[in-house]
Amino acid sequence: MTEMGALFSLALVAVVAAAGLDIVANAALVKAQGFRKPFYTLAAVALICTAFTGLAYAVRTMDLSVAYALWGGFGILGTSLMGAAFFGQRLRPSAVLGMGLLIGGMTTLHLS
Repeated sequence: MTEMGALFSLALVAVVAAAGLDIVANAALVKAQGFRKPFYTLAAVALICTAFTGLAYAVRTMDLSVAYALWGGFGILGTSLMGAAFFGQRLRPSAVLGMGLLIGGMTTLHLS
């Protein structure tokens, strides 16, 4: 693997990690109940700050547009699936179709 390829791979890991942190932060926001529970509120803020740190690391070697699109896409997918699995939120067929399109778009971005 070339040095640039290795840096891009590390950047991709950073984007995926940042998206994971964002997903957990979104769960903490639900648990914070409109910022009424300080522990969950502070946890959400700390997780979001850490997620942005990972995104900042990624854009050192990856185009901002690609990194942000991947981060947002993974975050949307993960948050939607987490909401369905843990909070009983229902996913309509149009949401599932949209997620499929997101996955296709993110794969295209990564491969280009």
